[in-house]
Amino acid sequence: MEHYKDEPKTLLAVDCIIFGFNGESLQILLIKRGFEPEINKWSLMGGFVQPDESPDGAASRILFKLTGLQDVYMEQSAVFGKPHREKMDRVVSISYFALIDIREYQHINSQEFKAKWFPIDEYPELIFDHVDMINTAKRLLRSKAALYPILFELLPEKFTLPQISNLYEAVYEIVIDKRNFNRKLLSSNLLIKLKEKDRENSKKGAFFFVIDKDVYKEHIVTFLRFLPSWSAQDMGK
Repeated sequence: MEHYKDEPKTLLAVDCIIFGFNGESLQILLIKRGFEPEINKWSLMGGFVQPDESPDGAASRILFKLTGLQDVYMEQSAVFGKPHREKMDRVVSISYFALIDIREYQHINSQEFKAKWFPIDEYPELIFDHVDMINTAKRLLRSKAALYPILFELLPEKFTLPQISNLYEAVYEIVIDKRNFNRKLLSSNLLIKLKEKDRENSKKGAFFFVIDKDVYKEHIVTFLRFLPSWSAQDMGK
C-alpha cells in the first residue's frame, strides 16, 4: 500500500439481485438490513469483497450465506459507483443477478436477515440505489432470455408447458399466443416429454417435460422469435 498511500480509499462491495418464480409471478428476494446506515430498511443482500476473494467469489459466498445454495445460475449485471451513493463512505458496488427455483429454495436465513420474497412489481421502498440495480438486472435478464434459455433455471426439474408460458409472460409482462409459443418451443428440441402428468394443476393433466441438457449447453435457442409482442424496445421498461 506504500505505493498508493496518497490515493483515496474506496470500498468494493457486491449486491445480489435474486430472482425466483412461484408459478405465477416473477419474485425478488429482499432482506431487512441489520446494521447502520439504513438499519431495519429493506435491501438487496450484499457485502464487501474481502482481500482474499474475487467479486465473483464474494457474490457466491453471500448468496450461499442467505440461501444455502451453490452452483446457482448467476452473472454480473452492472457497476454502481456514483460518488455519494452511500453517505458514510465511498463505496463502489458490483451487482449480480441470480436465478433460483423457489421450490428448491427451502432454507431462508430469516432469523438473521428477515428475508422475504416480493413480486417484482410490488416490493417495498429500498435503500441507496438498489431499485436501479433491480431495474438494470431485469433489463439484462430479458435481453439474455431472448437469446438463451436461461429462464428454465427458475423452473423445477420437471415442468409443464403452461408453467413455461406463465414464466415468459411474467418476465416480459406480455400475453403470449400459447399455441404458437408451445409449437415453436417443442420444435427447438430443447425439451424431453415425460409420460408423467401434472394432476394437481390441470383437470386433464398436463404432461411434464425436462430439459435436454446437451441441447441446453451446446445449442443457442433464439427465444425472441417466440415472443412476437415483445421487442428490443421493451428492454427499456
